[in-house]
Amino acid sequence: MHEAAAMLRARKTSSVELVRACIERIEALDPTLVAFITRTFDAALADAKRADEELRSRDRGPFHGIPVALKDLYDQAGIVTTAGSKIFKDNVASADSVVTARLREGGAVLLGKTNLHEWAFGVTNQNPHFGDAKNPWDPTRIPGGSSGGSAIAVATGMCFVSPGSDTGGSIRIPAALCGIAGLKPTYGRVSLRGVVPLAWSLDHSGPLARTVRDLAIALQTIAGYDDGDPTSVNVPVDDYVGHLEAGVEGLRVLVPTDHFFADVDSEVEAAVREAARTLAALGAKVEERGLPLTELLLSTQRAIIASDAAAYHRGHMKDHPGDFGPYVLERMRAGEEITGADLALARQDQRRMVRAWTDVLRDVDLILTPTTPLPALPRKDERPAGERDADSARRLTRNTSPFNLTGLPAISVPCGFTKTGLPIGLQLASGPWREALVLRAARAYERATEWHTRHPR
Repeated sequence: MHEAAAMLRARKTSSVELVRACIERIEALDPTLVAFITRTFDAALADAKRADEELRSRDRGPFHGIPVALKDLYDQAGIVTTAGSKIFKDNVASADSVVTARLREGGAVLLGKTNLHEWAFGVTNQNPHFGDAKNPWDPTRIPGGSSGGSAIAVATGMCFVSPGSDTGGSIRIPAALCGIAGLKPTYGRVSLRGVVPLAWSLDHSGPLARTVRDLAIALQTIAGYDDGDPTSVNVPVDDYVGHLEAGVEGLRVLVPTDHFFADVDSEVEAAVREAARTLAALGAKVEERGLPLTELLLSTQRAIIASDAAAYHRGHMKDHPGDFGPYVLERMRAGEEITGADLALARQDQRRMVRAWTDVLRDVDLILTPTTPLPALPRKDERPAGERDADSARRLTRNTSPFNLTGLPAISVPCGFTKTGLPIGLQLASGPWREALVLRAARAYERATEWHTRHPR
């Protein structure tokens, strides 16, 4: 994105040309990959023309004239927000979400809405209502979810940046499986107003892009306090771009010895441990030890996400039970079975973990793990008999959901490929509000390697 922005200002290209190039990619690839639910090409071309004209006298910033696609949870005034569900097929937004508005104020051109797992409640992005999204490196594999359409669109050049949402890994998982970068900021860093919720207490908004610099630029644009969002926290926004090239010299990096490397694919583990060695060679101090309370992670996350989702969808479950796909319906029903006592215990365990992990991150700067324990899984019709979507969700969210539960910032960047050509993701996390540090470390790794330069198709 930042290269395209520089070309716009040097008059080496135009927003109209960028938008047309993205439209050509969408029309060529989307019939196979199913990255989009809604396309707004006519409006995008009109907005691009205005952006070109305006740039002669006013520069709105790094997003001026840049083609962007919204995950179809984000409201865009006058456009349907489906949330990947047939229940919302006629849900025309009356106003922009805060993220949409901030992107538009910055001059972004919106191409349409990207495909997602139904209600964002899953990681395969096999959507029974709008079509199964496919991994751009191997269409027989899942792209990850729930922001799968966003990851496909960015990876293949259908757009430059796409804001996604992340409740248990839904930005970082598809970023890892599609070979791009994705950032989940600290809980409360980016407004969720105008974004269809999955679990109020775990939802995060954040960007997907091809490079860490583009993530930093995007976060700079969309971050900030929103007094209309009860989850938003009034903490000053850092300069994410200005300190991006500061490197990792002297940073303390923890590689956990528990949970995150359990049952990990051998190729994934080898790539991630090599990434740790790369950071050490760049001057970071890498150590291995355990993290506290990891035995509570999965059960606590599961209780909170399922009960929050069941609460939000109580009316939908009552009035439209037949309009849910079978997998999401099963998960909603499970949420209805969680008792108040179960939830109270989960909340208490969550508070204990937040305190314990925040204490650890006073002694170290970063936690380094695989983003996912394994590469992209086969799609439904390709996987072994007996394996269910719920099994995929448990496996793929194992390493990402802890940072939703604790609300800590975490990023995924490419760190290698399997022998069969599937991307592998490296996850870096840090303490509350330390997005600038996470981005800086990820950028140092990106600068020292070439994985981010590889693109599908």
